[in-house]
Amino acid sequence: MPTLRDVVRVLDELYDPRWADDWDAVGTVVGDPDAEVGSILVAVDPVQAVADEAVALGADLLLTHHPLYLKGVTSVAATTPKGRVVHTLATHGVALHTCHTNADSPPLGVSESMALALGLHDVRPLDVDTDPGLDAWVVHVPRGDADVVAAAMHAAGAGHVGDYDSAVFRSEGTGSFRPLDGAQPAIGEVGALEHVDETRLELVAPATLREAVRTALLQAHPYEEVSYLVLPTAAAPSSRGSGRIGRLETPMTLAAFADHVAAALPAHHGATRVAGDLTSEVTTVALCGGSGDFLLGAADAAGADVYVTSDLRHHPVSEHLERPGACGVVDVPHWAAEWTWLPVVASVLRERLGDTVDVHVSTLVTDPWSHALAPAPRRTP
Repeated sequence: MPTLRDVVRVLDELYDPRWADDWDAVGTVVGDPDAEVGSILVAVDPVQAVADEAVALGADLLLTHHPLYLKGVTSVAATTPKGRVVHTLATHGVALHTCHTNADSPPLGVSESMALALGLHDVRPLDVDTDPGLDAWVVHVPRGDADVVAAAMHAAGAGHVGDYDSAVFRSEGTGSFRPLDGAQPAIGEVGALEHVDETRLELVAPATLREAVRTALLQAHPYEEVSYLVLPTAAAPSSRGSGRIGRLETPMTLAAFADHVAAALPAHHGATRVAGDLTSEVTTVALCGGSGDFLLGAADAAGADVYVTSDLRHHPVSEHLERPGACGVVDVPHWAAEWTWLPVVASVLRERLGDTVDVHVSTLVTDPWSHALAPAPRRTP
C-alpha cells in the first residue's frame, strides 16, 4: 500500500507545485507523509460536508482542488468552520492535499478536463505558458578545483536533466592570462604571463535558477576573475497554458451550445448565463475552468465563436460585447466547471497507483448558490 508521500509524488509529477501562482497555497495541509493510503476521495471544496463524507467513506486522503487556507492562521481549533474541518480530518486520520492553480494549466488539468467534458477536439492551451528554457553554462577552472566548482553548481540546481542529476561534460585544456597592477591572482604573479592546466565544464540549468547558479559558481571558483559563459537555449514548446481552445465535432447555434454545456456539466443549483446572438454559429470554443475573465480578450483574439468560464463580471462582458464581431459568452457555476477535473485526476491516480488504492469522486454539490430564479415576466412601463 502506498504512503501519503508516494501519492503526493504522483500528484507533484502531474501538477508541479512550482506551477502554482504566487498567492496560492497548494500541497499537504493535514497528514503524516509516512501514513499508508488505501482510499482517496477527490472533491472541489474542502468544506465540512466533504470532510464528513471522507470520514464516512473511510478515506485516508481527501484531495481537493480549492485550498482550505489562503492566509496564515494562528489557530486551527474547531471554533471556526475551517478549524473544524482540520479537527475532523486529523481526528479521523484523514490527510488533506490541495492541487489548485498548479492543476489549472497542465495536461490533464482543470481546463483540459472541462474541454474533454464538452467534447472538444484539437484541444490546445488558449494562452500558452512561457517556458524560460535552459541555460547552457561553460566554465573554465583550474583542473584541481573542477570537482569543487561542479559540485557547487550541481547543488544550486545545474546539471539536472529529466530523471538524472549531476550531469556535466569535462574537457581538458590550457588557459593563459597576465595579471595586471591591482590584481590579486590566485595563481601566477602580477606582470607575468601564466599558463594553467584547466578543465572546461559544460552544464545546463533552468534559466529561472540563473542567479543562484552564478552565485554558487563565483563563490566556489578560486579565481578573482572567473571565465564563464551563459548561453540561453531555445525553449521547447510548452504543453501548459491558461484555458483551452478547441472545436466542436458538429457546429451548433449559441443557444444549442448553451444547452449542450448545461447538459455536459454536473447538475447544480446555480445559473448558466449566456451573452451574445443566440442564433450565431458556434464551432470554435474557448474556455477556462474557474474564474476566467482575464482570458476574455484572448478568446476573441484566437478566433473563438464562444468563451465559456465562470464568475464573469458585468462591465468586462458589457465592454466585450461592444466590440464588432465579439464572440458569445457562456458563464457557468464555478464549482460545476471545476468538478470536471475530478473524474480525470481520479482515473490517473487509479492508473498510476494500480489496485493498491480505491479512488472515489465526491458528487456533493458544494457550489454556494443554492437556487436560481427564472427571469421575471417583462412588465410594460
